Amino acid sequence: MTDAATRDDRAAGAEAAAARDDLEASSGSSAALLRTVVGSVLRPIGGWMSAAGAVRLMDALGVPAPTARSCLARLCSRGVLRREPRDGIAGYALDPAAVPMLERGDGRIFGERVEATTWCLLSLSFPAHRRGARDRLRRRLASLGCGTVADGLWIAPSALEDELASAVAAFGSASPAPADPAVPAVALFSAAVPHGDLASGLARWYDLPEIRRLHDDFLARFAAAAVTPPDDDDAAFALWIRVLDEWRVIPYRDPGLPSSALPSGWPGAASAALFGRLRSALEERAVVHAAAVAAAEPVAVAAR
Repeated sequence: MTDAATRDDRAAGAEAAAARDDLEASSGSSAALLRTVVGSVLRPIGGWMSAAGAVRLMDALGVPAPTARSCLARLCSRGVLRREPRDGIAGYALDPAAVPMLERGDGRIFGERVEATTWCLLSLSFPAHRRGARDRLRRRLASLGCGTVADGLWIAPSALEDELASAVAAFGSASPAPADPAVPAVALFSAAVPHGDLASGLARWYDLPEIRRLHDDFLARFAAAAVTPPDDDDAAFALWIRVLDEWRVIPYRDPGLPSSALPSGWPGAASAALFGRLRSALEERAVVHAAAVAAAEPVAVAAR
């Protein structure tokens, strides 16, 4: 296989993985809610749900049946689900290729919030004819939690280094000076320690007002629910999915930015604490409810 063919294969694989991950998707849409259902409850109940059960779960979220079926078909086309009847009952199973993506998401969404002390830098230089690939990679880096230092120079907490390395692997040489000028030059620098005023740097590299808005909106929308969770299991399921769907974006936009360098009154710790309380109150109930609704027959719920 030629180098060009190898690059094409890697690019195709990267595009398929990006479509499966869909990190740029915003929260709140029918498609986003279904992704959250798949990521949060499908694995604990055995990785399969009946088609009728899936539609019922989406109905609890206010999604009409035709829209739910369209979203299910879309996740099949993106390699997240696959159609799989069981005992003559139409249904959907988690595509094994999607499991690593969901596990990576678990680490970011549910993992301990660790503030950055060191950083990695990523330098990119794309030939002019690969502008489309450059733009796709830029969007990917932004969705992973990178800040922009300058055109072609990105910064992120060192904890994201493996994710960044995976993101750029399909785009060409890992050397700053590839022999083939048609190959992008990519250089990843580890364990950088910024000198000077980190607070002013973060304000330039990241959209701090937008990140603050995400934290503030989460607190405003869900603070009351932590005080009085719903008694009805269907409502508890719907609330947990909406909580998780809105929260899952935040750890990617705020990937451990150090509080000492953020504006005073930063709401990140408060929103993370609220998410933890809501998870304790709602997650187990949501999974048990989903097991009863989504399966053709009752199944044992796996411990998480």
